[in-house]
Amino acid sequence: MTLKNDLVLHPDGRRRRLLGMGGLALGLGLLPPGISARDRLPVVATFSILGDMVREVGGERISLTTIVGPNMDTHQFEPTPQDAKALLEAKVLVLNGLDFEPWISRLVQASEFKGRQVLAADGITVRRPAASAKGGHAGHGDAHDHAHGHGSGHGHAHEGVDPHAWHDLANGMIYVRNIAAGLSKADPRNASYYESRAASYISRMKTLDHEIRTAMAAIPAERRRVISSHDSFGYFGAAYGIEFIPLTGLSSEAEPSARDLARIIETTRAAQVSGIFIENMGSPALAQQVARETGVLMGGTLYSDSLSPPDQPAATYLGMLSWNAGRLVYVLKQSAGQGS
Repeated sequence: MTLKNDLVLHPDGRRRRLLGMGGLALGLGLLPPGISARDRLPVVATFSILGDMVREVGGERISLTTIVGPNMDTHQFEPTPQDAKALLEAKVLVLNGLDFEPWISRLVQASEFKGRQVLAADGITVRRPAASAKGGHAGHGDAHDHAHGHGSGHGHAHEGVDPHAWHDLANGMIYVRNIAAGLSKADPRNASYYESRAASYISRMKTLDHEIRTAMAAIPAERRRVISSHDSFGYFGAAYGIEFIPLTGLSSEAEPSARDLARIIETTRAAQVSGIFIENMGSPALAQQVARETGVLMGGTLYSDSLSPPDQPAATYLGMLSWNAGRLVYVLKQSAGQGS
């Protein structure tokens, strides 16, 4: 399956080029005439996926610090004094909200941050899994609500809200618009620059969104059912027509009980599950156990809560979604007998 935007998904899910690397390269290049390092807007993003979005929108007009880096678990992260110092010196804080960063309010208080807070998820339709948080089957019938944020330290989410909204590119576009608006308010003289970069970024996002939908639609609906390590792909599943059966709940800290695991194994055997996927930060042990006991194909690694290091395929937000889609399409086609 060939995707536009200079991006090719190979049968094994590898990508020939990294979509979005241009934004990273720009951030590392020379500053345009008249822009010194001290003239750049100091911005802090809470984790790597948001950091890449902010970098794409802010370009060379910002100085970016990302607190939780690639292949790091935001759920279990503990801020350091260095993080507090970076936040104290920042003019803008970009966070996901929806209780994804449970430590952020403590960090804001400890750092005495007085700048502008940008809630990236503000305005999305949030997913509320109908099943229990542990070992639940999130599939169909999920409840939804509308997310609102007021920059008050963290997202005031209710229990059971899924914070992983970025896995739907339509939500990613909302994130980018919120980021551009926040940067523009903090730095009005560069507002047109941020809005222009956001518009270009969103155009690329729309192209990738369309092509993922097209690729998934070519696979029979009854074959689009997979197992994931934890319940972090509900937005992706709803957007692109895939049913994810999570081994654990919304947090990577959750562990299934023996009863939950037995139910997952029974469901896997009874349903036409096409593959079992692990995540870049989690242990593969549970997934491997289910694969051994059911004979279902191990489909490889998906990226959920963080990007890969810069030298790997999922080093950008769009690269991550392209990688995930490529792995899923390959495994689903194999299961449907469409593989080459």
